[in-house]
Formats: sequence, structure tokens, C-alpha cells
Amino acid sequence: MSRKKRRKAMIFLTVSVLALSFPGCGKKENTSDRTLRVGIVTYTQDDPFINTMTEQIREDLKLKESKDMKILVSVKNGDNDQRDQDELVEEMIAAGCDVLCVNLVDRTAPSDIIKAARQEKIPVIFFNREPVKEDLMQWDQLYYVGCDAKQSGEMQGEIAADYLKAHPGADKNQDGKIQYVLLEGEAGHQDAISRTDCSVKTLIENGIELEKLSYQFADWNRGQAENRMSQLIDHYGTEIELVISNNDEMALGAVEAYKNAGYSQEQRPVIFGIDGLEDALEAVKEGTMQGTVYNDNVDQAGEIARLAVDLFKGNDISKHKLKDGRYYMSLYQKVETGNVDEFLEK
Repeated sequence: MSRKKRRKAMIFLTVSVLALSFPGCGKKENTSDRTLRVGIVTYTQDDPFINTMTEQIREDLKLKESKDMKILVSVKNGDNDQRDQDELVEEMIAAGCDVLCVNLVDRTAPSDIIKAARQEKIPVIFFNREPVKEDLMQWDQLYYVGCDAKQSGEMQGEIAADYLKAHPGADKNQDGKIQYVLLEGEAGHQDAISRTDCSVKTLIENGIELEKLSYQFADWNRGQAENRMSQLIDHYGTEIELVISNNDEMALGAVEAYKNAGYSQEQRPVIFGIDGLEDALEAVKEGTMQGTVYNDNVDQAGEIARLAVDLFKGNDISKHKLKDGRYYMSLYQKVETGNVDEFLEK
């Protein structure tokens, strides 16, 4: 069988499976049907933060079921390929989806998704990866739920600066400068750029003199970050005094690299992440990480669920207080040793 025929077979199979998840596939029914079909499409299945948030959305939607409204949820991932994600969205639309929730592979390329959804009048809630504003303004049924990446970078810089000032021994060679490395999410990604720039800028503004030794892209992934960090350890050894990571997964990869290299805690640099994953919170409590920034997936998931239901019911969405009628921006929170237990309890 040719690759093209295999692809068509897979599309047919996927639509068939989705049809079982979304009864009534092939025709749009009015809201007297009282079954809300939500399609969630993420950029990958390998991102723990996104997976946690997706499960939270599913749980929040389930809680909104009533005797008058059933809610069916189908979750797929784009396997880090925008074309595959576009096709999955089309398949969900064909299966009778009422509201789409999309975590884009490529934030600059939502046009095919928007076109397909608009043609069938299906609202789209983009989340976590923000489309450019011009794309989001193409149609009045497009929304975004997420956070301000700039804020996360600023907070990361602030907690790192506070720690370094309170612990002068972090400057291991006592040269008055902090030698650091960056673990960046991915090249050209808006959040990676904002988090990196704002974190470094905030450290400098808070009086920390820095010297960059290296930066490595690790695609938000713990395993890749561990490999990159192992290479940096081999090259720089104890010269590295600070690791700034765009997310917790990569920060935890750095922790693992130092553990595998046999470095004692006293020999390691200070390490800061972003997201507030449970593993990272535990690492802050244990002292193998010195801080992170909590990305409130519970708040964001709750808003996505509320917005999806109100859009389906045709309710007035002004109560959502969306910026420009489109944006819901959740607030980040600083996590340090002194308050980490509060976040672990969440």
C-alpha cells in the first residue's frame, strides 16, 4: 500500500473512531440535542504540563454535565507536526465536534484550522501556545486561554536574583559574576524567547552581574535537557553557577545530569524552572532546584471548560471578562523554598 493510501486509511479509521466518540457525526444538530462534543488537540503527547492540563479540562467538563446536557470529549495530539494537527482538526469537525480546544504545534500557522472551523461555525479555544493577534482576530469565534510569558520570565529572574543575593556562596569562584547557562524551549518559540529575555534582563536589573557560558535548545523535554546538560558539564565542570531553564521539565533534566555526573549538592549550580510541575515542586522542597514559577493549569482548564459550555449554549460571554473579547490570561506565581508546600497541597 502506498504512503498516500495508508494516510487515507488512517484518516478513515480516525474519523470512524471519532464518530463513536461523537454520536451524530456527519450532521450538525441544534442545541436541543443537548450533547456537547468537545475536541481537544494538543501539539504532542510527550509534554507533562499539557497532559496534566488536558486531563484537568476533561475533569472540569465532566463536572458541568447535568440531566439536560451530556458532554463528550475526544483528545488527540498532533505529534509535533502542524499538518497532522490540521488534519486531526478536520477529522474532529467531520465527526460532529461542537467546540474545538487547540494547543498549536506552530503558533504562526493556525490558518487551516481557523478556515475549517469557520466554515462549519465551530468556535475554537486556542490554549497555551498563543496565535499571533492578526490570526486570532480573523473571526469572532476565536479565543485564547493562557498566560503572559513575559511575566513568567520576570518572576523567574526575581526569584533567582533574590536567592543569589541571599546566598553569596552561589558565586563559587568569588569573581563577582555569576556564570550561567540557558536551557531554551525551542528556536523561534514566542514563550521561549520571552522567558529567556525577561529572566536575564530582570536578573541584571536586580544587580546580578552575569556571564553567559552557553545556551542549548532542548525542546521543552527532560531527556533532551539531560543530554545537553551532560555535555555542558563535561565542558565547563564546576564553572557553571546558575542554570536558567524555560520550563521545569528541562530544569529537572539538568538536575538528573548533575546527579548522574556524581556532583554533590554543594558542587552543583542553582537551578530555576517555570511551570510548577509536581516533580519540580518536590525538587524545590528537597533543595535540588531553588525555585520555579507556577503556571496555573487548574485556572486555565477551568476557564476553557466554562467558555466551551457557554459558547455551546449561546450564553453571554461578557462575564468571562476577556481582554479584547478574546483573551483570558491567567497569572503566574513565584515558588520558592518558603512557600513550596502551599503549591504541593494544590
